[in-house]
Amino acid sequence: MSQKIAIVGGGYIGAELAKSLDDTADVTLIEPRSHFVHAPAMIRAVVDPSLLDRALIPYDRLLTNGRVIASKVKAIDAKGVTLEDGTRVEADQIVVATGSGNAMPFKPKGADIAGLKADNQRIHQQLKAARSIGIVGAGAVGTELAGEIAYAMPDKKVTLISSDEALFGAMPSKLGTSLAAKLRKAGVTLILGQRAENLQSLTEPYAGTLQLADGSQHDFDLIFPAIGSRANSEVLETLAGVQKTTANRIKVDPWMRPSSLPNVFAAGDVADAGDAMTIVAISRQLPWLKATLSGLGQGKTVEDMKPYKPWGSKAPILVPLGPKQGNSFLAFFTAGDFLTSKMKGADLFLSKYNKLLGRKS
Repeated sequence: MSQKIAIVGGGYIGAELAKSLDDTADVTLIEPRSHFVHAPAMIRAVVDPSLLDRALIPYDRLLTNGRVIASKVKAIDAKGVTLEDGTRVEADQIVVATGSGNAMPFKPKGADIAGLKADNQRIHQQLKAARSIGIVGAGAVGTELAGEIAYAMPDKKVTLISSDEALFGAMPSKLGTSLAAKLRKAGVTLILGQRAENLQSLTEPYAGTLQLADGSQHDFDLIFPAIGSRANSEVLETLAGVQKTTANRIKVDPWMRPSSLPNVFAAGDVADAGDAMTIVAISRQLPWLKATLSGLGQGKTVEDMKPYKPWGSKAPILVPLGPKQGNSFLAFFTAGDFLTSKMKGADLFLSKYNKLLGRKS
């Protein structure tokens, strides 16, 4: 008998892990959304809605042997999970990879894919009509959005605002200074070291006036809040021994376990394992999870296997500014436009994830 594995959440960790184990284990992927939401492409889709058909990918061709259940998990225990309607999914091992939430139209409210498409169209029209755009938050989402608008709509007046003194200040300085120079050259105004004190919404764009910490006021036809993701950790919070850290993330032990249950693992954005909340940073977790779950299926104990080793400060990050420009930190050096475009900017990993989910790449 192959082991039963329940994977809660069909994002970057959940979908790829389910696919990788489909031939060797009895896999059940539980995901409330009908479609995989490819977040990097959702940023560009604000300026180019034609990307939506490739950025929102149905789950129906992901697994050949296992199954995908469209539901939310209400509770987790040592023997499996309970769905919202009370249905039980029995499992030997459980992986919770429920991801994180962000402002729309980058991620949907709950499971509403139709609503996300409508939001995208509405906000795209607002963007087309706007002359002045403020983006609050200069992490990956805010910086990439500024670059996408500047590239596709060079007539817009874009202002990127951050409470941090520099872009990507935790990374080697060349990354942030190079990105800042390219944004300024593209016409983007950077206001750094200033907190927006009256942000009316953290979840959706709106028109209004921003007051900054220095007392200055700035009027915008459209303001995008982009001040960071928060993990979707609710289903884990009721387990014994769970500890929350920053951004609703859950602390895990060296074997990615968040609680006193030895067969429950947390991964991706929800797990505070020492990795940043980016696709590239969490990618190291995939081979480790596959090897560990395969080992458990062969009768090994978790403690017999190597603990997970996070990227830490050496995690790569790829920051395109539209399809042709950008900068990336690749563990030992900072790359420029050519590599950033080739690795991410031109295609945004769309071919990879469409292929993973059984669509033409």
